[in-house]
Amino acid sequence: MDLAEADPKGLVRESYRIEGITPGECRSIFMDWALSIPVGRAEADAVRVLIATYALAAPGHPMSAVLQQALTAPEPARRRGGRIGRQGAGA
Repeated sequence: MDLAEADPKGLVRESYRIEGITPGECRSIFMDWALSIPVGRAEADAVRVLIATYALAAPGHPMSAVLQQALTAPEPARRRGGRIGRQGAGA
C-alpha cells in the first residue's frame, strides 16, 4: 500500500503540521481518517505505512502515539454488572 492509499485525504499528514496539537485532537483526526479509508482496505496496513512515513520521524508527536495505539489489540470485554449481569443466563 502506498501513502496516497494510506492517507487519501492527507488528514494524518496535516496533523503532523499543526503546532501544539493535543492528543485529543489527534484521536479526533484519527477517527476522521479511519472513516475515510475505503471499505475492504486493511486499516492496519495503512497505519503501518503512516507510522513508517510520519511517526518514525516524530516519535514524540501525539499522533505518533495514536497510530501506535491503533495497532494494539483491544482488551477483551468484561462483564459490566447490573441486574441483568447478576441474573443467570436462563433467568
